[in-house]
Amino acid sequence: MSARILSGQTIAEAIKAEVAGEVKRLRDTHGVQPGLTVVRVGDDPASAVYVGSKVKTSEELGIRSEHIHLSAETSHERLLAIVRELNVRDEVDGILVQLPLPRQVDASEILESIDPAKDVDGFHPMNVGRLSLGEISLVPCTPAGVIEILKRSDIDIAGKHAVIVGRSNIVGKPMAMLFLKENATVTICHSRTTDLPLITRQADILVAAIGRPGFIRSEHIGEGATVVDVGINNVSDTDFAAELFAPEDLEKRLKAIENRGFTLVGDVNPKDAIERAANFTPVPGGVGLLTVAMLMKNTVEAAKLRRGI
Repeated sequence: MSARILSGQTIAEAIKAEVAGEVKRLRDTHGVQPGLTVVRVGDDPASAVYVGSKVKTSEELGIRSEHIHLSAETSHERLLAIVRELNVRDEVDGILVQLPLPRQVDASEILESIDPAKDVDGFHPMNVGRLSLGEISLVPCTPAGVIEILKRSDIDIAGKHAVIVGRSNIVGKPMAMLFLKENATVTICHSRTTDLPLITRQADILVAAIGRPGFIRSEHIGEGATVVDVGINNVSDTDFAAELFAPEDLEKRLKAIENRGFTLVGDVNPKDAIERAANFTPVPGGVGLLTVAMLMKNTVEAAKLRRGI
């Protein structure tokens, strides 16, 4: 058996096209242009890439885009003041403070200071609570993207056993709430779980979100399961890469390590998943591409919810 590869790119492009259409409708019908402001502190290279992608995509879809770039020495009080100013600006529908933040900044307080109605990351305690209660809320982008991939790939969720490996506030916990909303039976596993393979092999849908490259292997995957890989890790060890990729994929991975010092790998051993699973999301090219698309969708939803349209 060879797994069907679920393309994040195809689905992300479809979502972005829908968002662009909704942005045009809001502008033409209501005179509203949704606006997203991204705040970045410091010069973390990965953050710069992520923010650049978000700003570029916003502009492509007709969303008003603003990027506030602050120095790494910015104080907690200064960042807090900026967030509070954005909260009261009516043309700003979505506020995103890019993580990680420098040590002098209390990230939790900053995230909690964002107006929940503009919290397009879905991290504010009020939005977390609404999600847990099954109410309308802004939902974390990556878990929401997983649901979109499954639904748009015609994979049934209701009545299925969804097992999540990882209990983070960003992916694991909201993922569980979204699966419950879709009427799945949900199990969350983590570092203290006893006999992890015994549990993960029972999954109809297995979501890996633990930040450990290639951790999920054959013994964790039930025959015919759908495996969703949320992890993004850099691997520079060529021997380890050889354990993860089939010969037809290995050559380009080794070339990437040679050229830039690493290759991107998820939390799942792709060679094992392709052999045992019925469906599999690759890294790169899978869930990661949905995150920005869902951020755009959240920004438009925030604009509509704030105005009751």
